[in-house]
Amino acid sequence: MTMQLSERAKQLIPKARIVSFATWKNLYSDEVIAIFQEADNQSRYLTDEDLERIKNLEPNLSLMLEKARLLRDQAPNLVADARKKVLAEFPNITEPGNDLYPPERAEACWRDFWQFLRCITYGIAGNSHQFTSQEGLKNMELLYQELRVPVSAMLCGLEQLKKVSLQQFNAEDRDLLSLSFDHLITGLKQFSQA
Repeated sequence: MTMQLSERAKQLIPKARIVSFATWKNLYSDEVIAIFQEADNQSRYLTDEDLERIKNLEPNLSLMLEKARLLRDQAPNLVADARKKVLAEFPNITEPGNDLYPPERAEACWRDFWQFLRCITYGIAGNSHQFTSQEGLKNMELLYQELRVPVSAMLCGLEQLKKVSLQQFNAEDRDLLSLSFDHLITGLKQFSQA
């Protein structure tokens, strides 16, 4: 069974790109930003090659790049934990008649957690928690409304993603890295719950 998308949803999907590197123009060269932008255009995490290229161009980012690499490498486990938390907090959410039914709807939401973590790793790698596009977030909100995505469940999962991700690091690192998670969480909290 394939999920049928409305025309409005199809129009909103390409506009719901939540990452923007516009505020990084005074921080990094166009060459560095292009590496991040290419990864985002391809909806992928930064590769080892990307990380090395950035490190060669911006050696002061070495530690943050390694933190982003760790989260990238742990992404499947971290996303699985977020999913487990959502299913524990909203036990019937995947049942017929509920918000994440049929299974394709649930899978789309679990993929969103993977994508959220991907976007957060860009902020961490670039040592800048200002990595979102207000216009992209607004379009994502409209898309979530159109698809009736349960924002409260998504926030629960994103909070869990933050919790389990930060457990990989020491207290000092957690304070710094939490800024990137909090930036995206704050953006999603602005979504109306209607």
